[in-house]
Amino acid sequence: MAREFQRGHKAKISDLTAGTDLYVGVQIAAPGLTFDISCFGLDANEQLSDDRYFIFFNQPKSPEESIQLLGAQSGDTESFRVTLDRIPAAIQKLSFTATLDGAGQMSQIGPGYIRIVAGGEEVVRYAFTGSEFTTERAVMLGDFYLKDVWRFAAVGQGFDGGLDALLKNFGGEVAEEEAPPAPAAAAPGFAPPAQATAPPAFGAPAAPSAPQVPQPAPSFGAPSAPTPPPAPQQPVHTAPTIAAPLAPQAPQAPVPPQAPQAPSPYGQPQQPQFGQVPGQAAPPAAPFGQQAPAPYGQPAPAPYGQQPPGSMPPGAPQGVPQGVPATGAGLEAALRPYKETATGQRWTPQNQQLMRVDLTMGGAGVLARQGSMVMYQGKVDFGYKSAGFVGRAVGNATGQEMQLMRCTGRGQVFLAEEGSHLHPIELQGDGICVSAENVLAFDESLQYEVRRVEGHGIPGGALFTMLFQGTGTVVVKTHGTPVVLPVTPTTFADCNAVVAWSAASQVIVSSQVRLRRNAYPGHSGETVNLQFRGAPGNFIVVQPYEV
Repeated sequence: MAREFQRGHKAKISDLTAGTDLYVGVQIAAPGLTFDISCFGLDANEQLSDDRYFIFFNQPKSPEESIQLLGAQSGDTESFRVTLDRIPAAIQKLSFTATLDGAGQMSQIGPGYIRIVAGGEEVVRYAFTGSEFTTERAVMLGDFYLKDVWRFAAVGQGFDGGLDALLKNFGGEVAEEEAPPAPAAAAPGFAPPAQATAPPAFGAPAAPSAPQVPQPAPSFGAPSAPTPPPAPQQPVHTAPTIAAPLAPQAPQAPVPPQAPQAPSPYGQPQQPQFGQVPGQAAPPAAPFGQQAPAPYGQPAPAPYGQQPPGSMPPGAPQGVPQGVPATGAGLEAALRPYKETATGQRWTPQNQQLMRVDLTMGGAGVLARQGSMVMYQGKVDFGYKSAGFVGRAVGNATGQEMQLMRCTGRGQVFLAEEGSHLHPIELQGDGICVSAENVLAFDESLQYEVRRVEGHGIPGGALFTMLFQGTGTVVVKTHGTPVVLPVTPTTFADCNAVVAWSAASQVIVSSQVRLRRNAYPGHSGETVNLQFRGAPGNFIVVQPYEV
């Protein structure tokens, strides 16, 4: 199922799909208007240092064909084929843009989108409408950018000026646009025969052509995955064949010395017998009787560590001679560190990623993110948080799609989400603001509301957070261990990394984007930042994570 992105959302491509051969479709239209949809291949300085990576109607592919312009198909106004693992190292970013050809402005466009399809299945879509723009004549729709791995960002940023101004913004020269007519003869030669035929087959699996699509679709998705495996498999087969003759030789001579060496530190009477187990069947009975009472202590783990060298030659049943005595005791000893932790409190962390809430304590129910329950004990009722409450307010108003469930009854509920680190924050009449994306659960007794962070730097945009006040606990989830920093007049933070901040702090959205200057997106690489102000004692919580 495709993920719906909002403006500013980012994600790793590997989190969306395992494939690297991708189809990018753009749908944009308006009555009486014509659009030029292009892709800019930019270097580490966000500049078009090589004009061969400016992919548009007169230059439909890059030199190594890692970026190809496919044309209109499958309901898309324009489409591209992007092979990430073939893009040169000098290209660090792909910016997909749409510009008006002729008179008009972006506020006139109807609903549109940019989407990514992998293996014939749509994995992500960012939708936009003309109401998000005013007099702009161009829009930067989305970016593929390399930050240790390839990632996708939904940009949706309007731009004053047409294609010429956008080209100059990325460091190109308009004069070069008139040069392509000369290589035009070569460009059509590249696109029509090979690229125009193969790409449709690649994009077709998405919607229209059923008979012809299945064949090319696997060909695109397959080469990246199936092709590497055959090569590694052959050396793997050769390795076992080489190891096979060595295996019999090892047990004949080296194994006997290894068996006595391992047991010797464990104990004098039992270890020599374990080394002679392959030839003697009776001696194991003695350790079996002696190990029964001791496995609860230290003897049990040692035999497990010594079984592989001594019992590997007999075959697969490594635990047959010694496994019987160790099963009961060994399991209990191994599972003891992971037993449920009950502290007599309402909220109890079981580990860094799992939280336990005891509904029998406190009386009030608990509101948790839908899908976060991993297990529960006792009689617990789960109810959907009806429309008109925070679930819908945050889901519809903020676009962060947060839906809540109410947990009531008598029992214990265990909560987690995607292995995130969980932190219970107990409020005693004070307040805290938490990004809606980072809220996992909270006591229903808390007073909460959705707040909008206003900012002049985002055209028609804003950020949203949840304010919690009163007495109760809110569980915040983070990627990794967060850090708490004091608020100073010069404190700025990336909006994707900020988790929470004190309720008394003043938050201002600042943007480094300057639409009429060649500074997009600034020197920091971050389009939107948050500036914090407040008296001494205020704080912000930041996670060590950036999509």
